[in-house]
Amino acid sequence: MAFDGITISAIVHDLKDTCLDGRISKIAQPEKDEILLTIKTSRRENGGDFESDESVTKRAQVRVVLSANASLPLVYITDDNKVSPEVAPTFCMFLRKHIQNGRIVDIYQPDFERIIVFEIEHLDEMGDLKRKKLIVELMGKYSNIIFTDDENKVLESIKHISGLVSSVREVLPGSEYFVPKTEDKLNPLKTNEKEFIDIALCKPMETFKAIYSTYTGLSPMMANEICSQVEDAHGATDRLTDEDKHKLYEVFDSLMKKVKENDYDPVILYENGMPKDYCMLPVKSYADSDQKHMDSASKLIIAFYAEKEKITRIRQKSVDLRKIVSLHLERDVKKYDLQLKQLKDTEKMDKYKVYGELLHTYGYNIPEGSKSYEADNYYTGDKITIPLDPDLTPMENAAKYFDRYGKLKRTKEALEGLTIQVKNEIDHLESIMTSLDIAEKEEDLNDIKRELTDSGFIKKKGIAKKQRFVSKPFHYISSDGFHMYVGKNNYQNEELTFKVATGNDWWFHAKKRPGSHVIVKSENKELPDTTFEEAARLAAHYSKADGEGQIEIDYIQKKHVKKSPGQPVGFVIYHTNYSMLIDTDISNIQRIE
Repeated sequence: MAFDGITISAIVHDLKDTCLDGRISKIAQPEKDEILLTIKTSRRENGGDFESDESVTKRAQVRVVLSANASLPLVYITDDNKVSPEVAPTFCMFLRKHIQNGRIVDIYQPDFERIIVFEIEHLDEMGDLKRKKLIVELMGKYSNIIFTDDENKVLESIKHISGLVSSVREVLPGSEYFVPKTEDKLNPLKTNEKEFIDIALCKPMETFKAIYSTYTGLSPMMANEICSQVEDAHGATDRLTDEDKHKLYEVFDSLMKKVKENDYDPVILYENGMPKDYCMLPVKSYADSDQKHMDSASKLIIAFYAEKEKITRIRQKSVDLRKIVSLHLERDVKKYDLQLKQLKDTEKMDKYKVYGELLHTYGYNIPEGSKSYEADNYYTGDKITIPLDPDLTPMENAAKYFDRYGKLKRTKEALEGLTIQVKNEIDHLESIMTSLDIAEKEEDLNDIKRELTDSGFIKKKGIAKKQRFVSKPFHYISSDGFHMYVGKNNYQNEELTFKVATGNDWWFHAKKRPGSHVIVKSENKELPDTTFEEAARLAAHYSKADGEGQIEIDYIQKKHVKKSPGQPVGFVIYHTNYSMLIDTDISNIQRIE
């Protein structure tokens, strides 16, 4: 389901219930297009209304994420804090100056648009009470967070939009704020049956399209739901009877009444164990699918979008590192292919050596000016024809073949070392690319950048700043209670294998594939088969082979794993290992945060 007007209406209801009358104690900008508000409210111990009498109260603190990300704009309440830059961006500083310690007096959704408005009262420099608006527009690539005064004059925005970028509306300090009406849509909360029938159901198109194209804030999924509750309503509007039209309006009106009464039922819909869609109102068309009911719209948004947002953010931040790795990887693969071709050409050298030796042996029998000579090859007993340059003597032809042999021999000796070196570098780069694929946090990227710098792929620039946060391996618990650790990058792989693991712990890795080292702490106990399988699944999932079905996993006790001499950090050697084929599904393995 799209982040539509119904979803936003449910979120506004949550925000009002949680944040209204609260004070903004902290303002942070963890991302260039995201604001994190920390709001302190005063509620009764029994969870009733805000403090209004002499009853015992409890201070509550909530955090609200306002994201204008073009790929995934979101607003939700969360318990989690986020890492912010050491120096706050301009927009964040501007908000702190004006509305920090301000009181939220209203939160609303204008005309059922994909917009949330926070009205905030605060004291200005003169001590006068002022009111400002923090407006979050959740409109895909046009998403923005805009700060205005009470007369709708833009004071600042997280994204500046000039007239050169948009012909519809400028969003710059000093410009007038208004909601752009790019489509002539109606507010579904203010319609009636006549308007519904005369305008929406008169459009010459499929009925569900006619409904969602007429009313703002309605997604195709909700329009489909309306049609699914009326028999024969999925065709074109011109096939609808008067009774069909009346029934459609009744379904439409009943859903809108639920929105007006804030009667939401947030549900995540699953398919094959994976979240497929969600809805804020009961949907009969998905009655047969697996469903998980959530306590609030914000909890649904976190559960449904958190993983997707995390991946989107980290992908954006890893773009530069991916370009560096891809560039070096592409060059090395081309170099390696060329070296293998040149190495194949050196296979002729032994033939040239034999030609030279045979010419030295039989050269006295060869007439001058001969273009070839057939001799007995005393190495194999077969006849062999030797091409000759008629302008050279037999001994000069022999010297020429020995020269070719010597050149190819030197080439082979040089290439054998170079191909190993380049292949090792390709393996190293592929392991770093796998680390980028499984990175979840900015500190994970810091480790990868450090590895690229230490390996010479990135030039060192001055003295590196000390990291504020240290990346940690993934931590899982097997069904049998054994601790399992997964390295996110080569530094962590090295640390886990040679410092965390002891001799009798078990070590897992995808066979001949870049991937994570997985360590199972055995505590000197015998591991059950279930733990072996779960650890193998982790090794398969956190490897380049993820998604390929059955993956071969090597496993062995740590005491048999040795550091690979001359190889990059995290590379090991081992012998006499066990192997198993396993899938990459880790959905049922418990992860410890």
